[in-house]
Amino acid sequence: MLTLKEHTMNLLPESVENQLKNNPIKLNLGCGYNHMAGYVNVDKFDTSQPDWTMDMEQSPWALPDDCVSEVVMTHVLEHIGREAEVYMAVLQQLYRVCVDGALIQIVVPHPRHDNFVADPTHVRPVTPLGLSLLDREKCEYWTQNGFANTPLALYYNVDFVTENTVLDFEARWMDQFHRGELTEAQLFEAEQNHNNVVSQYRFTLRVRKAK
Repeated sequence: MLTLKEHTMNLLPESVENQLKNNPIKLNLGCGYNHMAGYVNVDKFDTSQPDWTMDMEQSPWALPDDCVSEVVMTHVLEHIGREAEVYMAVLQQLYRVCVDGALIQIVVPHPRHDNFVADPTHVRPVTPLGLSLLDREKCEYWTQNGFANTPLALYYNVDFVTENTVLDFEARWMDQFHRGELTEAQLFEAEQNHNNVVSQYRFTLRVRKAK
């Protein structure tokens, strides 16, 4: 149950309501102090003076369906939803408010990097495989063919397609690669087997909704 303070802070500001009267809006979720021009900057903590003070873990969000065309989440998802049901509720709300074809840019720390391990507010790793579980077509294929992958897209009625994944390798590993001391295959093998090889993932997702 929401407290009065939590209920009040999650209310949609008039400035955002006015923007919704025109075109779909863009959200910078969990913005902190990194505000972006042209986006509604959203954060749980009002110390950074966001456009909208909102706790993403409180559902439902005070936004109508199909009103968001683009979302940026930079080092946010790893902080959200210590409990799986809360995490999935956030993703359901994200899916609900996005239009078909909405672009979602996600940056998260690599789970085997000290940047992930050191922060006590990090509650979950976010990985390429984990995000693929949100793709309806993949989930349908897995269920039809007896794979063990959990079909989260089917269970929670979401559909996020991963269009691109970028791994940001630490400079010392990239230097070895550029000097010819490591092949590309060895570089990616190191990412799988060693700590502090990749600092972060950058994902590009696309929202897919049935016509």
